[in-house]
Amino acid sequence: MGSDGSVTASLLTNVITAKTSPQPDRRGYRMSCIDILRGVVIVLMALDHVRDSVMLGSMQDPTADPRTGFALFFTRWVTHFCAPTFVFLAGTSAGLMTHRKTPSELAKFLLVRGLWLIFLEVFVVSTAASFGPGGIAELGGHTYVGLQVIWAIGASMVALAGAQFLGPRACLVIGLAVVFGHNLLDGVWPAGSSTAATASLWAVLHSRQVYEVGPFSVYFSYPLLPWIGILFVGYGSARQFQAPPQARGRRLIRLGTALVLAFVVIRMINVYGDPHRWHAFPESLGASVMSFLAVTKYPPSLLYTLMTLGPALLVCACAERLWAPVRDVLVSFGRAPLAFYVAHLYLIHAIAIVLGIAQGFAADQFLTHYRYFPKGYGVSLGGVYLIWTAVVVSLYPLCRWVSSVKARRADWWLSYV
Repeated sequence: MGSDGSVTASLLTNVITAKTSPQPDRRGYRMSCIDILRGVVIVLMALDHVRDSVMLGSMQDPTADPRTGFALFFTRWVTHFCAPTFVFLAGTSAGLMTHRKTPSELAKFLLVRGLWLIFLEVFVVSTAASFGPGGIAELGGHTYVGLQVIWAIGASMVALAGAQFLGPRACLVIGLAVVFGHNLLDGVWPAGSSTAATASLWAVLHSRQVYEVGPFSVYFSYPLLPWIGILFVGYGSARQFQAPPQARGRRLIRLGTALVLAFVVIRMINVYGDPHRWHAFPESLGASVMSFLAVTKYPPSLLYTLMTLGPALLVCACAERLWAPVRDVLVSFGRAPLAFYVAHLYLIHAIAIVLGIAQGFAADQFLTHYRYFPKGYGVSLGGVYLIWTAVVVSLYPLCRWVSSVKARRADWWLSYV
């Protein structure tokens, strides 16, 4: 009986592994720890986008109110790790290319890829938000163009295309100066939003802006300067990933721990690093903790960056120790991040339409940005988690296929997918 059980368990493990193990990658320079980390944050990212689109009475940022219930607060807070990790790893990946590309070749790659990402943000990702290129009534008939994380990565890559000629160390110094120093500008470029009537175009470097350009409403949701700093730090830190696995793990643990401790100390001092101070609530420890963790994403403050990148480095250090089937699934997601990103936005919006029809609303009420979905529509937080799980599971075959194509082929254009 015991022998039969062992054989059955072995066969089951082999079946799971056979179904999930990614194909060996012809591009031997890929690092599985980076792919795993990217896979983790991709899965988390989908949770926030599902919450935005299907939750009853959804708040854009539940962390802004310390009275928010812990479950809703955590659902939003845990997704804060996504954007900084994406941007940092984009810089790291560029830094790892310096051994395979000349500065001129790298500049061309970064410039073309950066412009490609901006194109996708404007014409593909923005369309997913409204499900149509036409005007949105709630925006005065203007066509919605949202410039978010894909825009931030693309524009930062364009900046790095020129800056990388200075060398990785210079880029690291510039990036650290921006990350640690940009909050000095809080009084000059406040983190709030405004319109073209009250702000010049350069204000998008440090604050969220909305501009009406002809028939378009252009939302600069990701103020650019701090994201450039994070990408430059990733580029300048690439050598930390080039050490042998054990040495790399030790380095990442030290760096990640240092960032987490820096966040705690600077946040406790409560003077610098975020435009919003935290407050202690004597009647509620939970509210005090939530206030402590509620740091600013738009633009990403120093404390936001420390709070998110520190744990990300710790996860990266331990990523390859995960149970093999889980690790391999995350690798498949992490090697197809752009395919997942674009597909999941369209899928979530389609789910919102179907859910709205099932709740008695008209389909055309959902041909708009999620902020304008009809009142009374949506599901509970538990429903959000169920739909999130369904989205992730349903997109796994796509990501596995894309990652396998990348693994067995080395066509130049696959670097842009």
